[in-house]
Amino acid sequence: MAKNGRSPVETRGPWGAISVLASLAIVVAAAALVAFFAFASQTTRAGPADTNATFVVERGASVTRIGRQLERQGLVRDGRAFRIAHMLYAREKALQAGEYAIPAHASIREILNMMADGAALQHALTFPEGITIAGVMRIIQESDVLTGEMPDAPPEGAIMPETYHVQRGMARTALLAQMLAGRDAALAEIWERRQPNLPIASPAELVILASIVERETGIAAERPMVAAAFFNRLRRPMRLESDPTIIYGVCKRFPSRCRDGRLVDARGQPRVIRASEISLNTGYNTYQIDRLPPTPIANPGRAALEATANPADSDAIFFVADGSGGHAFAATLPEHNANVARWRQIEAQRLAEERAGR
Repeated sequence: MAKNGRSPVETRGPWGAISVLASLAIVVAAAALVAFFAFASQTTRAGPADTNATFVVERGASVTRIGRQLERQGLVRDGRAFRIAHMLYAREKALQAGEYAIPAHASIREILNMMADGAALQHALTFPEGITIAGVMRIIQESDVLTGEMPDAPPEGAIMPETYHVQRGMARTALLAQMLAGRDAALAEIWERRQPNLPIASPAELVILASIVERETGIAAERPMVAAAFFNRLRRPMRLESDPTIIYGVCKRFPSRCRDGRLVDARGQPRVIRASEISLNTGYNTYQIDRLPPTPIANPGRAALEATANPADSDAIFFVADGSGGHAFAATLPEHNANVARWRQIEAQRLAEERAGR
């Protein structure tokens, strides 16, 4: 206290008060700065987990809930620090749902950045070329990565078969929508670039024929030749006489005769087409109907669609297995009969070797 009974601030006047307040502000700012750097150091400090781990951010989970779960799983020391870090460093970014691979000793900032950027694990779901819609829906239903209700099955040939990389928790309906959109986009592009004067009237007919080409051969280089042979038959006109259309029609009418799109006997073993099935008009059997079946018999891949839209320049009409996994093509019936005779010799030789090896 000064001699006149006034405090030092009062003695110094208003400038003295301002000086004291400025000093206090500096002290507070310094303390806040120290606290900030201390907190920043905590968020970049190596985490407590000694091993790699996975962590699932559920759709709609709050940052508070995520922080608590991270702490409970031993991936961060303090869930509240995770929430504060989000406010300071990633307030404008929502933490994205998905399954995350958290490395051992990952810091709060590393975990936060992964979730803010959506760097979630991707799971591969493969739908092979030529798969039927029944097969597609079974894969979608049985996946333990996808979530949600099963969507209604789309028409045969409506999806693009390929490998899709999805995050855990993706809705089944969302994946199917992606597959449908992928097929539609590819089909529009391929139809636009098709050869002129093909004997088909629409993109839908292109998909139908491409599905038959897909099921006739698994050799990519052969697809344009198979497509050319079918187009040459359509131009004559001749029936397509494709074995896969027999099988599809039989499986559709008699599901108990099939497994995974293949004919089986009473013991569930694969078998060949019966003579009675060749003569059976299922509506799909191209030995019995003219031109194309009413729908695709499978979901053709992009390569089969491309090959059908742009067939080889060939006068071939017939083809038969050549014993090497591929086919022998012919433009005349005598040539074809010779190819068939060679194939039967190969089959007979294989059967004799099998019997001798027993």
